[in-house]
Amino acid sequence: MTTEIQPEKRPVSKLFVFLPLAIFLALAGIFLMQLLSGRDISTVPSALLGEPAPETNLPPLEGMLLPGLDSTKFSGKVTLVNVWGSWCAPCREEHPVLMALAQDKRFEIAGLNYKDQPENARRFLGDLGNPFTAIGVDPVGRTAIDWGVYGVPETFLVGRDGKILFKHVGPLTVDATQRVLLPEIEKALAASQ
Repeated sequence: MTTEIQPEKRPVSKLFVFLPLAIFLALAGIFLMQLLSGRDISTVPSALLGEPAPETNLPPLEGMLLPGLDSTKFSGKVTLVNVWGSWCAPCREEHPVLMALAQDKRFEIAGLNYKDQPENARRFLGDLGNPFTAIGVDPVGRTAIDWGVYGVPETFLVGRDGKILFKHVGPLTVDATQRVLLPEIEKALAASQ
């Protein structure tokens, strides 16, 4: 007669049962603290701040009577570079703000059309208006990577010396424009006179 040896059953520790729940609650607490910290997520730091704008040479949007976007565009002018796409809902949201900014002729607004179809980009501008003095087409997103773009829309302020002075991530709102962007533009205009 063979005796079958049964494995010893260990009692499961209650701590082990509640460990996943405790880890989840700790992570949720950390995320909630970050969310409620009051930090403005539209001002994501950029490694390019204070650096010359990346070498850019983009062809114009076909069918538009505007130049493409190249680095010489920034020489001697204060320029907003807006990264946008017709497929981007937040770009549609911010467009009235860009149209209002385009009324101020002390600076220029250049568009970097990101991963878009030319006919869709033209239709977008035809429907909503064109605030841009130049539009460069970036069909595969290579130039946007050089600029450090996280996603669209993003807006960069380039000073007369060709250096990036400010970066706004996400759609421009009336509040963010009045509170943050316009003072940055004023500083850029005053510093370069």
